[in-house]
Amino acid sequence: MSFWPTQNASDTGHAKEPLVTRLFLLVQGATFAYFVAIGALIPVLPRFTKGPLGGGDVAVGLSIGSFALSAVLLRPFVGRISDRRGRRILMVAGAGAVALSTAFYLLATSLPILLLLRVVSGAGEAGFYVGAATIINDIAPDERRGEALSFFSLALFAGIAVGPALGELVLGAGGFGAVWVVSALASGLAAVLGTNVSETRPPIDPDAKPPPLIHPAGLIPGAILGSIICGLAGFDSFVPLYALQLGLSGSGAIFLMFSGIVLTIRSVGARLPDRLGHHNVARVGLVATAAGLMVISAWGTTAGLFAGTAIFAMGHALSFPALMSLAVSSAPAAERGAVIGTFTAWFDLAFGSGAIGLGVVASTFGYRGSFASASVIAAAGFLLLLFYGRRQAAVAPTEQDYDEMPQPTPVTH
Repeated sequence: MSFWPTQNASDTGHAKEPLVTRLFLLVQGATFAYFVAIGALIPVLPRFTKGPLGGGDVAVGLSIGSFALSAVLLRPFVGRISDRRGRRILMVAGAGAVALSTAFYLLATSLPILLLLRVVSGAGEAGFYVGAATIINDIAPDERRGEALSFFSLALFAGIAVGPALGELVLGAGGFGAVWVVSALASGLAAVLGTNVSETRPPIDPDAKPPPLIHPAGLIPGAILGSIICGLAGFDSFVPLYALQLGLSGSGAIFLMFSGIVLTIRSVGARLPDRLGHHNVARVGLVATAAGLMVISAWGTTAGLFAGTAIFAMGHALSFPALMSLAVSSAPAAERGAVIGTFTAWFDLAFGSGAIGLGVVASTFGYRGSFASASVIAAAGFLLLLFYGRRQAAVAPTEQDYDEMPQPTPVTH
């Protein structure tokens, strides 16, 4: 029995409705506030780990990656909760957990304490993002799914654009403690906005067998996404320190440019995945991702950092909406939460292991070595995408096939 009204997306006639609705904007607002909170920590945590906590490059990787490693263990479970219990509860509880754990960073006087709190934050991340992304997929018309995900990601990257600059500004004005408080307040706002989001989970048959925790539809697209996210992990972890090494006063301008490019491409080119094909757009994105990281590595100057970041941002902008669309379109609506849980688990797995693994590389070969390694991983993802495209063309059903299947009859209590 659900505490909130449920609605079957197939019964709403949403293909005739505008894409941007009150519900869409509420999810966007909550997502923006949440990622302002996350973004504010990006340039600050590496400095906090190396400064007050006295850690090295591996410790920096752990402080970033522990957040993702805890999330990866929970994504499949929260995906099932999303399909069985609803999407909204995940948004509210997830953002609330991040707000509370970030506030307790004020008590992090050693690396183990910080890592424990980052694990709790990662658990909240697992819930919030699966809930929000599944709602967007529920309300998006099938033929505009890539566009909907592109617009949804605008809120994410707007937060990531504002967050790092805000974090550095607050750090300069009030120190590390002030950053933790501001980040916690932003995540708390996301939780409050989430309480106003209506439930979109389709009706389910309580006697039906639940989808697998690890959904096959999300595995290969998620693994391809992971090859990109490894690079993002290295970028987020070591660009703040690499920028200082190059003589810059901070990395806020780098992250602002990165997010600005992503925002521009996903707004102006929101329909590219639907018009040009999800596979085609993903291929271009992976090539640009690998190329951008290699430029940062090979061209070891401030100009190289900015140029490589621009190319890397273009790749990231194109890849994510296309890959998620590929995953979601291969499963029925009642299993979307499980698919997104599996798909986004790869994000966390790659981000966590990438931050830690590239931290080891950075400690041995320097920051440029870590960027080169990330480029090679993205190139491997491109090869996997080519294999997946051939396989899917031969065997994968389309979402239209699922829409033509009999839908479960709602059970009332």
